[in-house]
Amino acid sequence: MKKILKSALFTLVFGISTSIYAQKFGYIDTNELLASMPEKSNAETQIQNYAKELEVQLKTMSAEFDSKVADYQAKSATMTEAIKKTKEKELMDLQERIKEFQSTAQGEIERKEKELLQPMIEKAKKGIEEVAKENKFTYVFDSGVGVLLYKPEGDDIMPLVRKKLNITAPVAPAQGPVGPRK
Repeated sequence: MKKILKSALFTLVFGISTSIYAQKFGYIDTNELLASMPEKSNAETQIQNYAKELEVQLKTMSAEFDSKVADYQAKSATMTEAIKKTKEKELMDLQERIKEFQSTAQGEIERKEKELLQPMIEKAKKGIEEVAKENKFTYVFDSGVGVLLYKPEGDDIMPLVRKKLNITAPVAPAQGPVGPRK
C-alpha cells in the first residue's frame, strides 16, 4: 500500500512539475505595437484636426464673450438698472455655454479617439492571439503597462506580431512606468 501511495504521489508531483515547465510564456509591449501600426498616424491626424475644429469654435465663442464684456463695461455707466441686469444675465449665460461647450468638446474628442483607435486595438489583439496560438504560448503578458517586472530576452513576440500584421517600420522603444527596458 505504501509503495502504491509513493508511486501515485511521485506521478502526481512529476506530472504537475512537467506541466508547469511545459508552459510557454511570452510578452509584448502593446503600446509600442500600437505606436508602430501605420494606421496610428492617420488616426492621430484625424483626432488633431477634429480638436482644432472644436478649438476654433471655442475661440469664436470666447471672442464673442470678450467683445460683449468690453461693450458692457464701456456702456454700463449710461445703462438703466434693467438693461444692466439683462446684459449681465446674457454674459453669464454665454459664459455658461462656453463652459458647457468645453466639457462637451472634451467628451467628443475622447469619443473620436475611441472610434478611431478601437479598430487598431482589435487588430493588434487578434494578431497577438494568432501569434500566441501559432507559437504555442501559454501566456502572453503586456509589458507596456508595467505589470511584468522581469522577463527573459528570448520571448518577446513583437517581431512575430509585426510580421503577422505586415508592419515593417519599428519605432523607438516605449518607456513604461518602471523606466527603460533592458
